[in-house]
Amino acid sequence: MSVFDHPEFFDHEQVVHVRDRDSGLQAIIAVHNTRLGPSLGGCRMWSYAHEDDALTDVLRLSRGMTYKAAMANLPLGGGKTVIIGNAASQKSPALFQALGRAIDRLNGSYITAEDVGTSPADMLEIRKETKYVVGLDPANGGRGDPSPATALGCFVGIKAAVRAHLGQSDLAGLTVALQGLGHVGFDLARQLHEAGVRLIVSDVNTMNIDRAVQQFGAVAVAPNAIYDVTADIYAPCALGATVNDHTIDRLTAKIVAGCANNVLARPEHGDQLMARGILYAPDYVINAGGVIKVFSEYAAMPLAEMEQRVLDIETTLETVFKKAALENITPAKAADMLAEQRISGLNQAVAA
Repeated sequence: MSVFDHPEFFDHEQVVHVRDRDSGLQAIIAVHNTRLGPSLGGCRMWSYAHEDDALTDVLRLSRGMTYKAAMANLPLGGGKTVIIGNAASQKSPALFQALGRAIDRLNGSYITAEDVGTSPADMLEIRKETKYVVGLDPANGGRGDPSPATALGCFVGIKAAVRAHLGQSDLAGLTVALQGLGHVGFDLARQLHEAGVRLIVSDVNTMNIDRAVQQFGAVAVAPNAIYDVTADIYAPCALGATVNDHTIDRLTAKIVAGCANNVLARPEHGDQLMARGILYAPDYVINAGGVIKVFSEYAAMPLAEMEQRVLDIETTLETVFKKAALENITPAKAADMLAEQRISGLNQAVAA
């Protein structure tokens, strides 16, 4: 199957396979859309079992970034990079420098940042070969890890979902089943704990689990058991496609709202959630805090404006939920419609 026939292709402008023999780099860079501005999206490093898995991931993620930027009212398009490799054992300065050279050859149509498996230190190596990178440490002229901004946006987004679906403004006393305690998930867990939420957590890393149990009084369950626990909210904060044919009927939560990208394995899973009375907060809307922060670095945006834009995710989700209810469609479809209007230029901002 050619890339043009791939079910996730969706009119990508450019898909580049990168190979550097000396460093061992194998990567795919996908530029989905640059209508509103240069494409921006993180660089993910993951041990994909097959190249086809990496291609599917990068195509889904880059398209999601286009819609994410549009819903956050940023002058950006969407792109993404995936590196095929083990982030724990295969990283090297040479590998990221080689990726930097590949990004530079795209002449500014794509800007990268950190993502799963990469760090500000890796971005600094990329920066040695190209200026089209953000997410650097403050000591190197950047604004650091975008994870806190992603977590904050997700936290206020959960508040919007709870108001819309449960009719309450206070999170205290609710139970959240939180999957994934990396940088973003752990900070979201902290904010939820401080708001009086009871946490049930899972992660493949036992150290992350132990920290959440000790610091937040969380209840730990095995990774595959997180779908079966009794909770008000399911918050996926690890990899995507966790709402799928095998898990959707196991969920007891009334709301699905988390920091992960591409939560729904297929669009029809959004219809299935709606049929079961479960409110879904579209992933690319609720988790836009990170891209807002890295864009603020690129555009030298004042910190106060950046923080307000992250907090505005709450209002944007309210708009999505209202449109979905008014038109009797899923929130995912409502968000897509609003994003596509913005991308096509039919409206220049997502109305509150």
